Amino acid sequence: MKSQNFHITAASFLPTTAIALASGIFIADTITELEIALPAFYTAVVLISVRFCKKRGVIFVGIACIALTLVSDMLTMDTAPSEAGIINTAIGLLAIAATTYLAVKIEMEREATYEAQSQLAHVVRLTTLGEMTTSIAHQINQPLAAVAINSSACLHWLGDDPPNLDEAKRSACNILRDANRASEIIAQVRNLTKGSPPDKVWLGINEIILSTVGLLDREIQLNQISLQTGLSNDVPPIHGDKIQLQQVILNLVLNAIEAMNEAPVEQRRLFVGSEKLDAKSVLISVQDSGTGLAPENPERLFNAFYTTKHDGMGMGLAISRSIVETHGGRIWASPNSPRGAVFQFILPTGANMNA
Repeated sequence: MKSQNFHITAASFLPTTAIALASGIFIADTITELEIALPAFYTAVVLISVRFCKKRGVIFVGIACIALTLVSDMLTMDTAPSEAGIINTAIGLLAIAATTYLAVKIEMEREATYEAQSQLAHVVRLTTLGEMTTSIAHQINQPLAAVAINSSACLHWLGDDPPNLDEAKRSACNILRDANRASEIIAQVRNLTKGSPPDKVWLGINEIILSTVGLLDREIQLNQISLQTGLSNDVPPIHGDKIQLQQVILNLVLNAIEAMNEAPVEQRRLFVGSEKLDAKSVLISVQDSGTGLAPENPERLFNAFYTTKHDGMGMGLAISRSIVETHGGRIWASPNSPRGAVFQFILPTGANMNA
């Protein structure tokens, strides 16, 4: 809550500071006869505006500063302008125009960077979805097959003479349960394909881990991987976006599965765990027994477009780090013993959010 209050205070403080500074420069430029380019100080106002204005707002502030300079000159026209005064005014106007132009370019680059990051995140989601297609189809087929079986059973119990209503009711309840399971899977897939902004709510990280690993159950079985989960019961809730955090876990687990492709079947072990690190953070771990990490700095793994795969994009771990850091956490990799790799990330808990 302290961080949020700081941002609110800064958001209101910056415009006030810019207005006060512009007013002070205008007054000094109008009532004093200093032979210096006072209008050049309006560049500070333009630079401050970048912090709280979009592109059009920065342009408006720049035009306003130029207008104030010209108005100040008009108000002091009763005296003959000196050559130094004209030069100083020209220098000020040129400085304001140049600063405004550069500030607009900076804001345009910032918006372009944000848009590119959003598009890359969306591409990674779609790529991950493509890799999971077979697994998702398997997951949906399971509840649908159960619906068909329970429907036949329900008709059978109702067709008895006399009808067995208790068993028919139990079968109908099973149909409803399995239909809800299929609906949840479809909702997860639909959310993964959305390019919507983060929707942060209070979440149980263990539930996210279980639902994500469940989506990859087919991949785990096909690759004959022994899965073990170690989810601590005392993990407090976290504040975050469910789909984004699910994407992080998906990326890490999929990478672990691929890393164990060349390992002997009996050595393919995957561990996914969670634990309460301290009163303010939760630790999530994904361990594999695959090929392990390259000798170079493990931090390179999280750089955009860096990949050790022949057909990799090099964006999965970069996006994962971006998501974790956006949630106020950090992520890193280390060697596993006796072989493989360990990817871990920390997320702040409710206690940390309210600090």
